[in-house]
Amino acid sequence: MEDRRADGAKKRRRTAGDTVAACIKFARNGAGWITHPETGAQVWVEQRDLGTALPGDTVSVRLFHPAKGETAGRVEKVLERSERDIVGTLAGIGRFSCVIPLNPAYHRDFYVADTKGAKEGDRVVMRFVRWENRHVAPEGEITEIIGPASKPSLDTISVMKQYGLPEAFPEAAAEEAERIREIPDDARSRTDFRRKFVFTCDPAEARDFDDALSLERDGRGRRVLGVHIADVSRWIRRGSAIDAEAYERGTSVYLCDRVVPMLPEQLSNGVCSLLPGKTRCAMSVFITFDAKGVPVARSFARTLVRSSLRLEYSQLLEILRGGRLPGIAIAPENLERLRELGALARQMTANRKAAGSLEMELPEVSIKLDENGEISDVRTERPDDAHRLVEECMVAANEAVAAELRSRRVRSLARYHEKPDPDRLQELSGALRLAGVKTGDLSRPRAIPALLEKMKGSPLESTVSMQILRSMKRACYSSEESGHFGLAKTDYTHFTSPIRRYPDLTVHRQLAAILSGKSPKERPQYLSAAAKHCSEREQAADEAERALTEIKKFRFLAKQIEIGDLREYEAVVAKCTSAGAFIDIPDLAVGGLVHIADLSGAYVRFDAGRGELSAGRDAWSAGTRMRVRVKTVDIDARRADFVPAGGPDGGAAGRPARRQGNGGRKTSGAEGKRAGRGRRGRA
Repeated sequence: MEDRRADGAKKRRRTAGDTVAACIKFARNGAGWITHPETGAQVWVEQRDLGTALPGDTVSVRLFHPAKGETAGRVEKVLERSERDIVGTLAGIGRFSCVIPLNPAYHRDFYVADTKGAKEGDRVVMRFVRWENRHVAPEGEITEIIGPASKPSLDTISVMKQYGLPEAFPEAAAEEAERIREIPDDARSRTDFRRKFVFTCDPAEARDFDDALSLERDGRGRRVLGVHIADVSRWIRRGSAIDAEAYERGTSVYLCDRVVPMLPEQLSNGVCSLLPGKTRCAMSVFITFDAKGVPVARSFARTLVRSSLRLEYSQLLEILRGGRLPGIAIAPENLERLRELGALARQMTANRKAAGSLEMELPEVSIKLDENGEISDVRTERPDDAHRLVEECMVAANEAVAAELRSRRVRSLARYHEKPDPDRLQELSGALRLAGVKTGDLSRPRAIPALLEKMKGSPLESTVSMQILRSMKRACYSSEESGHFGLAKTDYTHFTSPIRRYPDLTVHRQLAAILSGKSPKERPQYLSAAAKHCSEREQAADEAERALTEIKKFRFLAKQIEIGDLREYEAVVAKCTSAGAFIDIPDLAVGGLVHIADLSGAYVRFDAGRGELSAGRDAWSAGTRMRVRVKTVDIDARRADFVPAGGPDGGAAGRPARRQGNGGRKTSGAEGKRAGRGRRGRA
């Protein structure tokens, strides 16, 4: 992709007056990009064309059209600097002190004239001062000293400050939360569902429960799914201090050692949490399904519910597999309900896949930290029937609410995921061909789901899924567009997590107005601003979560080098270049490089046409499995190099596949399916 862009840059032809203003973002390879304000297309800006722009700046970009058609750009002027603080590590003391940013996307160290008492190696918060010449370092001013960068316990606060995450609720919001009563005055006007079997299912460590499920039969014997969501809108009035703070935060942020919640704990873990045995207010969606698992009717109600049972995913999975839970009393008819719900979820999954939904089973690694902030345990989570059951029910409820709002011509906040650009699909096809994967025409309907199905069980399954994901546009919130490409849904919104997402709270308010016979309309200007703000806050949350997890993982690898405890990992080659083999390590969800000099004691050749490295009878190409151990780690850059576990010559443990007639793409060892689960509701 980089070569193609460089080739296009040589053949630019200027289009007079074709200039746009937008916020610029940076990739780790040094390039930047903007989203075209009118077309929504991504416009890439090569590193040499960035001028003095920094991540988050608003810039004026001159557009060009290379011969191959993809629009490229060059920064003409920085219109407005980002106000975000920059967190980094102080290096050097004296005349040439500089701060190395924590975010690798900056690609520039900042000169600081005064260290403000910080010591070399300290993490600091810095404010941008000036940058007028791209050939000299930008300047910053230290505003706060966090502490030694070598101290893992300070990683979280560093990331929170980098991404502007709040540490406490304003006093007015906290006081409002303290005054909230457990049972509201309108309880009698609600549909009483407390005698029905309702259950929650969440991770073992969950503290808030904002969704519950039920399954009943109607008079015709059809299955009626009930999705019961905490009625947060009943407690949080528009314009209140809590509402203002919830809007500002936009979303809860799930860091690996803490949660930065959208709502005060009195709400999220108290009156809005569907705790077992507690009467709670809910917004309930009832969806009737036919024998094939197709929804045929929907209804909505403000209800009172009482959770009969709190299950963890592992417990629900045991029930779905026909087992029982020692020490937990569940009536036989309710066990049957749970298993019927599992069968319904399987039908819903099959129907979505038939419609063209993208089923990308990417691995999700969960980490546990010790009292010093270092990794004590790393686990790879894989999807199972229990997770899929809950996910399918949430997707069904989100779709039902979106369809209801559309049928009433109510403009709301849709969860929008548009189709990928044809240019990005061509790039994807080219990248996968280099990996030895034949894709066909990915612009054809359902071509991408077919490719994902074909790759299941392959060593490259996760690599291909990740490349497909990167070729897609981000899902976002929109007040004007609707439809979700990834889920193959015409109508889709976010409704099921108002405790942790502000758009869900907005949709709840509109549905509550409909049920009360009031107008559900919101001002278009408000919806447009809310969609933009909440999309930005979600992206910042995603980046913060990913940044902290990466820092912890690279500290974990660096510690292995420090104490001489080099663990071996199963790795899969993602691609080969003249530099070496780029690998993925599923058990850590980390990528890295095995340098060409470390692959073998013999001379290693690179065949660009085949995308293959070879040394004698040994060959490495996309899909080759190998065992590796870490060699070097750069925590600030979040980069690691690896070597074959058997040593520089490959050894028995690190030996690649022998050269085969297909170019060495067959791999040794068992090929198992790699899978994972994304956080609920991120779609």
